Amino acid sequence: MPVQPKLVSEKIIYLACNPVYVCARCTHIRDERPAVEVKEHVIRSCRYLLLPVVRFLLKHGVTWNEFGELSKEAYVKVAREDYGIEGRPTNNSRVAMLTGLSRREVARVRDALLNGKERAAELQGNQISRILTGWHVDSEFVDAEGQPKDLPPTGPSGSLSVLLKRYAGDLPHGAIRKEMQQRGLIEELDNGHLRVLKRDFVYSELDPEIVRQLGIALHDHAATLEHNLDSNRPSARRFEAIANNERVTPRAVNAFHKLVESRGLEFLEDIDVWLTEHEIETKDDTNAETVRLGVGVYLIYDDSEQGLVQ
Repeated sequence: MPVQPKLVSEKIIYLACNPVYVCARCTHIRDERPAVEVKEHVIRSCRYLLLPVVRFLLKHGVTWNEFGELSKEAYVKVAREDYGIEGRPTNNSRVAMLTGLSRREVARVRDALLNGKERAAELQGNQISRILTGWHVDSEFVDAEGQPKDLPPTGPSGSLSVLLKRYAGDLPHGAIRKEMQQRGLIEELDNGHLRVLKRDFVYSELDPEIVRQLGIALHDHAATLEHNLDSNRPSARRFEAIANNERVTPRAVNAFHKLVESRGLEFLEDIDVWLTEHEIETKDDTNAETVRLGVGVYLIYDDSEQGLVQ
């Protein structure tokens, strides 16, 4: 039985980008995998992972049958795309063997996928967030102190029309402006100029877009974890770290919320500026290869008696 590392304190930071134990003061790092049945732990972790997912699905009326169909689609899609030979899609017999579905069921699900009947929406960049970022970091739309300018609605340079043309793509500018005003992101001044009121675009609780963003966030985090646990890619780890403590007094919750929100937004705004500086100018590089890069910050709160998965 492997010996657990001796930690300086119980405040543990677990880095999934390498299966190691790390103490809070980063004085002891040990790479050691427990000699256990991996599949058993995968199933146990999935059971824990699914609890908030199912809670969300039930709250929004998604039944087991609907979720089961989505699961089949995901199994077939991944088996076909990730387990093919020489880059070719896997045949139905092998997909059936990998997934446990019958060949008939695999064929049905595969046809639905090929016919574009997937329920998952394509990941798309949020145009309003791009506009707000451009308004705050693009030198044409900020003053000498780096603060966003009040913009005239039209004009050959430094205007809202130029900003929207640069960052809103082909979306109708009138509709974008109306949407931003309704959401309290901008206001029209007495002189007709537009003033930006917020740096970040936060969706309302009932907005369907926030549901889509939730799916993206869960996908991105899970994809990073899966990537890092793949032993075939030891030299391409993606940074992923968690800091948490199971013995915090409830009186500290509000203060912790404010701390994370303040420092988290500051960090993300710095990242946003860096990403914008490394963005390809579409008008100059229409055929250039691009990737989606980013980081996510989230707060952990768990007052359940069960605690973490064992």
